[in-house]
Amino acid sequence: MGKEKSLNLSQEPDAGSQTDRLPSNPGVYLMKDGKGTILYIGKAKNLKKRVCSYFIGGKDIKTATLLRKVRTIDYIITETEYEALLLENNLIKQHEPKYNINLKDGKTYPVIRITAEEFPRVYRTRRILRDGSEYFGPYPDVKALDLYLELIERLYPLRKCRGALKRRESPCLYYHIGRCSAPCAGKISREEYLNHVEGVRKLLAGETASLLSDLEQKMRQAARGMRFEEAAQYRDLIRSVQEMETIQRVVDFDEEARDYIHCVGQDRRCIILLFRMRGGKLQGREVYRGPFTGTTTEVLEQFFLLYYTDASKIPGRIFLKEASEVSSLEEYLRRTFGREVQIRLPELKRDVAILNLVKENAEHELRKVVAAEGDISALEDLRRILKLEKVPLRIEGFDVSQLQGTYPVASLVSFHKGVPDKQEYRRFHVKTLEGAIDDYEAMREVVARRYTRRLNEGKELPDLILVDGGKGQVQAARSILDALGLKTVPLVGLAKRQEELYIPGSPEPIILPKGSPALRILQAVRDEAHRFATQFNLHLRQKQVDLSFLTSIPGIGENRARRILQQFGSLKAIAEAPLEDIVRRGKVPLDTASQLVEALKNRIRNVEG
Repeated sequence: MGKEKSLNLSQEPDAGSQTDRLPSNPGVYLMKDGKGTILYIGKAKNLKKRVCSYFIGGKDIKTATLLRKVRTIDYIITETEYEALLLENNLIKQHEPKYNINLKDGKTYPVIRITAEEFPRVYRTRRILRDGSEYFGPYPDVKALDLYLELIERLYPLRKCRGALKRRESPCLYYHIGRCSAPCAGKISREEYLNHVEGVRKLLAGETASLLSDLEQKMRQAARGMRFEEAAQYRDLIRSVQEMETIQRVVDFDEEARDYIHCVGQDRRCIILLFRMRGGKLQGREVYRGPFTGTTTEVLEQFFLLYYTDASKIPGRIFLKEASEVSSLEEYLRRTFGREVQIRLPELKRDVAILNLVKENAEHELRKVVAAEGDISALEDLRRILKLEKVPLRIEGFDVSQLQGTYPVASLVSFHKGVPDKQEYRRFHVKTLEGAIDDYEAMREVVARRYTRRLNEGKELPDLILVDGGKGQVQAARSILDALGLKTVPLVGLAKRQEELYIPGSPEPIILPKGSPALRILQAVRDEAHRFATQFNLHLRQKQVDLSFLTSIPGIGENRARRILQQFGSLKAIAEAPLEDIVRRGKVPLDTASQLVEALKNRIRNVEG
């Protein structure tokens, strides 16, 4: 393996004249900035051809961004391409360059987590922590995820309390309704508890044959013993397990382990999506994202080195859209892990179809990432359509929500560069209506409160204000803005019926083509404002329902009910709390707390029944 040598791109104006000096050997190149910080590390069969390709022809955004910062390119010659691959792997792990992929989990869909605790918990999450926990999923279908968790609760009741297990004298309400085995109160041994956890693993892994057999046997025994209600419960569990099995989206009859991988990039972003087929079923859909520098082939090579680090995780076949340029990876996997792996283009119709599905999913994820990071071109279209003086980078949207005059509230949402900025969201109790149903007056009140405060505090004003509604809502908001001296702040209304845009002073609305990028941004703001307002209204109504429930318990008046809700937040949290906590934090007598727990049990049974 050769010594590290260097090209200084700042010494000559023509970078190409320097890259001509590169050797045609295999090797690794390291792009550095003026301070010597490594920005990118790449591998090449032919160093001269690969590095020269960066400076020939038109450059896309990702390449141009990288090259603006590069001042020197170091390179190391190797004997073979395989040696270059190993060296690249070691150098990337050592230096973690900014422009190499770092295998960030896309966290697009939730997963089910089994924690690495003495008494493990099982719950849904979007955070992947490398702490020994096990993860199953991801689950694009939320129905499937909820069905799994519901089955786990019924078949293998595990604890729900967060953090380390705290010993208690008496278990919480979940134990009494059969949804927790109460290890905190010594109602189950650790060995038996871990058997429950193993049952969860098998259920999530699709190993349900023995479970179904066991449930069917118990159902028959209950029926023979004339325990028909118990037999019906087992029957329902069997149906749920069978329904869960049918949710698998991709199934075939090939037991061999296979991975299907596709990489797609745009500008400086890339998405890598992987389907894991095990035992003829799709067991996982994994999404990773990172900076996109170099070619998709280089990105895939780096992904392989970072992803396949455990022999048990490596399948017999890996299918790619472009497999010809990553042949050295087969040698790497064989030498490193002793696994014979075929990295191939798909030939069978089945494999072509699955890989096309992976490609479609990857492109969808990329569109979501681009949308989440902002869509300046759509905002430019909006500026032109509404004839604004500048691009509306900051858009604030209002909506009013009430139910027949009760709990009138309003929401304010804020989008920056077309992306929700939730730190700037605000909720308003509408105070001036006094039971009247008047959306226009409500709009006037919340607009006045929002921008009077912004002016008094000297804070930034939006580039565009959007109200949910037509001429009436627009005129109501405009009258307040004008009264506050904000005549230059643009305003538009978006009416739901035909998605018409209403601009103050314009006799006719603007109707944009369906699917217009500018319209999509306004719809996103309007829909988010509506969701946020409705959520607040429902929260207030639910709070009143909870208060009414609490005050129906003998010994709990309105003040005590409010104090209990303030302490626990919701009836669900009260149900999860031990009896002694309700007594201590709620400041209620033991008899009253016992009656409350009993009433909550009945309520949960009625809801579930």
